[in-house]
Amino acid sequence: MEEILKQALLYDFYGELLTGHQKRVYEDVVLNDCSFSEVAENLGISRQGVHDMIKRCNRLLAGYEEKLHLVERFVNLRSQVGQIRKITEGQTENPAMREIERIAATILEEL
Repeated sequence: MEEILKQALLYDFYGELLTGHQKRVYEDVVLNDCSFSEVAENLGISRQGVHDMIKRCNRLLAGYEEKLHLVERFVNLRSQVGQIRKITEGQTENPAMREIERIAATILEEL
């Protein structure tokens, strides 16, 4: 999994467990692609402080995933539903298969 996608998924699932300050720094650096220097200047902290905060947040988020496996389950589920949709795609002669494809599409939209 690409590192930025991995970080975004971890944040989506566990970001609410970070403090407000941690969330702001993490969002600015990882999601908004701001430099450490920009964030440090905006928040009145050192560049090293921003760097340390990002490392700490990454460790925290990875630790939550290690214990809960929510991102892993999400990625696996999305893949499996995608496979179901691919198998049933275009099988318009069978009403049951059409319904399965419709349900799989709805699930993928929700995920």
